[in-house]
Amino acid sequence: MGPSKDFRSDLMDKKKLEGFKKRLETRQQDLRRTVSRTQADGRSADEDTAQDIADRAASSYTKEFLFSQSNNERQLLQMVEKALARIREGSFGECIHCGKEINAKRLEAVPWTRHCIECQEKLEQGLLEEAPR
Repeated sequence: MGPSKDFRSDLMDKKKLEGFKKRLETRQQDLRRTVSRTQADGRSADEDTAQDIADRAASSYTKEFLFSQSNNERQLLQMVEKALARIREGSFGECIHCGKEINAKRLEAVPWTRHCIECQEKLEQGLLEEAPR
């Protein structure tokens, strides 16, 4: 029989949880600014009137790079926002798959993580289906 939910939530004291919340909120603000800036840069790349084929190719590459960068940042922003939601719900620090507590060092390194090490490894090996949560 595993530890009760009350016991688990006591393991992460309010001060530590508040620290994670502040880090996640700061990261969220930074990502929102970056995503907005990248989108604006992509729009301005569209407005450039490229004269020759080399200019058009460079412009196309720049737009593709900005799109890729923006997509990665949007995905990270979504993970950060879901972590903040888990803080509000009281489930932050628990693996969304098995419910076990996520190692504190893992949370320090990647506070938006959703899985414990074991479940993350299974996910990467294709042995665990990604949960929509």
